[in-house]
Amino acid sequence: MHNEVQDIDVLIIEADAVRAETVKSALQFLGYRPHQDGHVAPADNGKRDWCAIYIGDVVDLDDFQRQLDTLGEQALHLPLLVAADSPLAAQMPGALPGSRSRPVELISFPLRYEPLMDALRRFAAPSRTASGYKSTAAPSALHRIVGGSAALGRVNALIRQVAPFDSNVLVLGESGTGKEMVARAIHENSQRRDKPFIAINCGAIPAELLESELFGHEKGAFTGAISARKGRFELAEGGTLFLDEIGDMSLPMQVKLLRVLQERVFERVGGNRTQRCDVRIIAATHRNLEQAIADGGFREDLYYRLSVFPLEMPPLREHLEDMPELIGEFNQRLLRRGLTGVRFSTSAMNALRSHTWPGNVRELCNLVERMAILYPSCEVRASDLPEKYRGIPVGEEVTGAALLALMEGRSPVIAPAMASESAAILPEGGLDLKDHLSDIEVGLIRQALDATGGVVAHAAKLLRMQRTTLVEKLRKYGLQTGLQVP
Repeated sequence: MHNEVQDIDVLIIEADAVRAETVKSALQFLGYRPHQDGHVAPADNGKRDWCAIYIGDVVDLDDFQRQLDTLGEQALHLPLLVAADSPLAAQMPGALPGSRSRPVELISFPLRYEPLMDALRRFAAPSRTASGYKSTAAPSALHRIVGGSAALGRVNALIRQVAPFDSNVLVLGESGTGKEMVARAIHENSQRRDKPFIAINCGAIPAELLESELFGHEKGAFTGAISARKGRFELAEGGTLFLDEIGDMSLPMQVKLLRVLQERVFERVGGNRTQRCDVRIIAATHRNLEQAIADGGFREDLYYRLSVFPLEMPPLREHLEDMPELIGEFNQRLLRRGLTGVRFSTSAMNALRSHTWPGNVRELCNLVERMAILYPSCEVRASDLPEKYRGIPVGEEVTGAALLALMEGRSPVIAPAMASESAAILPEGGLDLKDHLSDIEVGLIRQALDATGGVVAHAAKLLRMQRTTLVEKLRKYGLQTGLQVP
């Protein structure tokens, strides 16, 4: 069909296989579709939406030219992403036909997402060459919802479809699914991206104050209005206004909002001057608005004004395969804030996948930050997770009291669930035995250290092993920080 979404294609020319995979992963993360050496058929070019060529290590110039030839005339006009240490970097511009008249960006390694995204953003001013081929990257590839699952793939495809237009968008989904991120992605991929993105939570502001927040007020309009103030519609002029939790808006305010959507005009509270507005509206709610209409809590005419393009965010439990990528994104945010990222073991990831995630992506984000604070520079294992995230107990825990009893020669009291092998339940999907045993070992070492005040020699005695052996295990598992090693 004519409106089918095409991915944004990038040709990768890189002799270094490791670097090639790094570049491919980064481009896929940013929403592009990379094609590596020799995997592009000239006959497919009409189906491709080429936006750039990445050039890295070039060993064979004839092979390099052959790969360029697969793009035909487009190769003369597409922007270039060139590795700073590429043999051709020193010759740019001029190393390729047409390179003097097209954008060229140098990319340094280790590769970081931000400089790559900035380079692609600089390519994003829409234009076409005299030959009719696109000469810049499409802005729709620059911002996307993190995740490679089919569910989020559909969301990203819908974002790319609706972003270029000014249609109103209604984002639906449970709390914590990332509805504001969708709104920001639509704004950043639109022609309004250089104008303001203004967000307001309609459910967090008292009904009597919401009108002033949206439309502004004049001096003396009400008690406390000591000066005139712009509302969110004025602040968002030319850009995007995000109305979060629109389902919590009062019926009188719904009537006033409907007028603005219909006529594109409003007045400040206490004023009589009509102002025109040029604002794109994106609304969001976790409520079932159709049910709210049936119950008399939401206006049907406003609903149809807002839901020109409905877009539903799936709950995290429906795209758990995105969890590693989401955790990676949250780690990047923590690093930018000066915190240390967190690593989860295989068993910890399996436990997290068994959780129902009622708080969705927001809950996962909060957990990652909590674990990064509790276990900096350590690998988090299933036994380290808060209890509700551990899944089915597997019987690897022994209390500090039991360890102290062993050290003192007394018989420890073992919980019934730990008294036999039957207490260690094999999950339905199986488990990584080596990783699971490491979890048990780490849990016992930590408890031994807790029971002995962090004195390694005493903990080694409690665990019936040589002190040097325990020290090696502490190094292996990253547990040596702050311990007393006599």
